[in-house]
Amino acid sequence: MSKKLTAYFSASGKTAALAKKLAEAAGADLYEIRPAVPYTSADLNWQDKQSRTSVEMSDHSSRPALADKNADIAAYDTIYVGFPVWWYIAPTIINTFLESYDFSGKKIILFATSGGSGFGKAVQNMQPSAPNAEIIEGKVNPSAKDIEALAAMG
Repeated sequence: MSKKLTAYFSASGKTAALAKKLAEAAGADLYEIRPAVPYTSADLNWQDKQSRTSVEMSDHSSRPALADKNADIAAYDTIYVGFPVWWYIAPTIINTFLESYDFSGKKIILFATSGGSGFGKAVQNMQPSAPNAEIIEGKVNPSAKDIEALAAMG
């Protein structure tokens, strides 16, 4: 039986709530991917081209700093990674997280929250950040049934 981790980034709390449900369903440990500088509501204003998220997401090389690098990735075989979909991809802090650890030989299963879009090019944008991992597109806005299916994938 593989050891599982549910790692998530949540700006508004929606992804955090799903992550907790998934961790419970999968029997996984829980780890919050936190930015060194927390996002404010002004930072999250996607309609403002000068907001922090707009600036970060228009520069795919942006790597927001993490509050910590304490996840013991080496101890896990399967890592569920959750995030809100921003601009049809994962927030660049997810790339920071993936690039901060060695995911070689790991299975990464994605889940996300979104106001209306799917994963878009999330997997393609993440693969260079974890080149030796298997990244699997899971579900966006998973229902309770979807959470059970995601849990079974690990």
